[in-house]
Amino acid sequence: MFRAAIKSAMILFGLFAGPAAAEEPFIVVQSTTSTQNSGLLDFILPGFEAESGIDVRVVAVGTGQAIRNAINGDGDVLLVHAKPAEEQFVADGWGVERRDVMYNDFVLVGPKSDPAKIKGGDDAVAALAAIAQAKAPFASRADDSGTHKAEKALWSLSGTDPTLSSGEWYRETGSGMGATLNLAAGMDAYALTDRATWLSFGNKGNLEVLVEGDPRLFNQYGVILVNPEKHPRVRAAAGRRFIDWLTGPDGQEAIAAYKLNGEQLFFPNAQQ
Repeated sequence: MFRAAIKSAMILFGLFAGPAAAEEPFIVVQSTTSTQNSGLLDFILPGFEAESGIDVRVVAVGTGQAIRNAINGDGDVLLVHAKPAEEQFVADGWGVERRDVMYNDFVLVGPKSDPAKIKGGDDAVAALAAIAQAKAPFASRADDSGTHKAEKALWSLSGTDPTLSSGEWYRETGSGMGATLNLAAGMDAYALTDRATWLSFGNKGNLEVLVEGDPRLFNQYGVILVNPEKHPRVRAAAGRRFIDWLTGPDGQEAIAAYKLNGEQLFFPNAQQ
């Protein structure tokens, strides 16, 4: 009788406590260090989580690594900033539809002493050529991130292959934006960074923004659902709900509302 009572209690507990004890629905978003380190995701995600009941777990790495992780099926949604690579990801069947989300820009920062004499310019390609000519220290992420991809494209336009001087004036960190800026600050080097990370970076040292405003420094972010036909484990319904929210009025308003010291870091531009 005692055992029967215990069994009945366990069944009742299972009926009433089981669903509540079940793991909450969640998605994994493979994203970039800039969306995380800038504080943007910490600011906007609680709104989505409260509305949907879906927990968002962010893996913040460089764009190249985020794409590789998504190809491996280690995520449900991709939120990165390298449009050609994103479009290739979809074309190869790894993702389902790419949508614009927001933009900001890249800036060239460097020491106040400015040995390459690029301060105040708005031609990033000419500035890089001047840095190479002066053999002035330059810190590169060298990690296949969106920022690194943009940097390589600009070096190519300048007609310079800085990797030929790797370990000399060109320093390849293989690290994230924060670590690269720390190195640049420590050795008075130039660096390319997204503006959001720069504004939220606390160890600027003698560094300041020297070149900005070049249209080639435009920095677009996109969001993609990982293809569930490639990876059946993908939480497609929850992922789509997040993407619809992020590119819809609520998500776009949340992005626009995020500011640091009164300055807006990202500008929503989803096409509905």
